Amino acid sequence: MRKPMAAARYHFHCTDGQDAVFDRTGRWVRNPELVWSHAERTAREIMAGCNWRLDWSKWIVDIHDGSGRHVGILSFTDVREQRQAA
Repeated sequence: MRKPMAAARYHFHCTDGQDAVFDRTGRWVRNPELVWSHAERTAREIMAGCNWRLDWSKWIVDIHDGSGRHVGILSFTDVREQRQAA
């Protein structure tokens, strides 16, 4: 269950438990309802930027607020395909 979050800076770290991509800068999210959209965008960016084929089934976006508190997890397998505009 996704809990509501306040507008703030969030960090979207990605990992499969072995390798990781750390979001040290974070992103300011004014509308807390958009935190999950930012997490999805982060996962798509990581997958698109990879030059080789990987099994993304173990990868997650681990979301933390600016204080370092854990606020949610999004599995890469739950990321919606980005729809192309017609």
